[in-house]
Amino acid sequence: MSIDHQAKVLSNRYLALDVLRGMTIAFMIIVNTPGSWSDLYAPLAHADWHGFTPTDLVFPTFLFVVGNAMSFALKKLNEMSSAAFYKKVFKRAALIFVIGWLLNAFPFFDYNEAGEIVAIKLSEVRLVGVLQRIALAYLLAALVVYWTGERGAWIVGIASLLVYWPIMYFFGDAGDPYSLTGNAQIKLDLILIGEKRMYMGEGIPFDPEGILSTLTSMVNVLAGFIVGKFIQKKGNTTGTVQTLVISGVVLIALAYLWDLGFPINKKIWTSSYVLVTVGWDLVLLAGLIFLVEVQKMTRWTYFFQAFGRNPLILYVCSGVVISIFSMIPVGETSLQGAIYSNLFTSWLGPKNASFLFAIAYMLLIWLIGLWMDKKKIYIKV
Repeated sequence: MSIDHQAKVLSNRYLALDVLRGMTIAFMIIVNTPGSWSDLYAPLAHADWHGFTPTDLVFPTFLFVVGNAMSFALKKLNEMSSAAFYKKVFKRAALIFVIGWLLNAFPFFDYNEAGEIVAIKLSEVRLVGVLQRIALAYLLAALVVYWTGERGAWIVGIASLLVYWPIMYFFGDAGDPYSLTGNAQIKLDLILIGEKRMYMGEGIPFDPEGILSTLTSMVNVLAGFIVGKFIQKKGNTTGTVQTLVISGVVLIALAYLWDLGFPINKKIWTSSYVLVTVGWDLVLLAGLIFLVEVQKMTRWTYFFQAFGRNPLILYVCSGVVISIFSMIPVGETSLQGAIYSNLFTSWLGPKNASFLFAIAYMLLIWLIGLWMDKKKIYIKV
């Protein structure tokens, strides 16, 4: 490959990468901030337990994009000394983890039974979460790639998926090893994290970003890395698009075959779930390359680039701003409640109101991203 052609491939790839990353952040904000959690359209809700919805694709796609970006950044990282590489990678992972933990703790106070403001107990703040999972999966994947290269990424990725299955089966409850209360992940988290620092969204202490499933979530990052290397070698061509689509369809088919024995489940991040999400990511990426690179249809992409150029800070911002809205009192409700009731539920049905509130909030965060891009403010960790 000539230097000019390679530079063109890298440049184009970054555009497609920015768009996919931006689409992921936009959809992530929509599914995380509905007007009402009680009024959701089915595709905008996670599967209750086993199963798969479009919303279940959002988080693993972000991990896939992290791996994709890693395939470009690793050339620079490989030129560093080992000490510099470890310092950079561990520092980045630690920063993302701490930011995620602080986001869990925000706004750092609560109200007691008397309505008085009291400081939260940091010892009871949820330890893990979305950003923490990104940090740990990135760290593990970066080490695997640095130590073993692309071939090692294949081997470790496949081995992780295969090993996770018997771990979940033999260490889970004999009757139903993949149930909410009987899976191996919840057992390990209760021991290592403790129930006071675990997520309570399922009604019991259970963390969908638990320690054990970091093993399989890492594979989504490795898959992104492998695909990124493939695109760099083959270029943005119709042949590349065809290969990605065929590979994606094959992975989706394998996922549903594996689902018969090891159910597709986001909350315990099963191996079949990894396959179905990577499969759909390949199909999505193929579509973007076809539109953006092969057909040169780029006018529509800037909306998502504004998200994709500051993904981490905009994700954090989306969590902080909505929390502030919910804390500002307006009459007998909050600013968020007043906006929702006056501008949305006053003239829309419950599900449409909830959905359009999420869209409007996503556009608000987009405006922040647009302002940052126009000011050339790019916050990287």
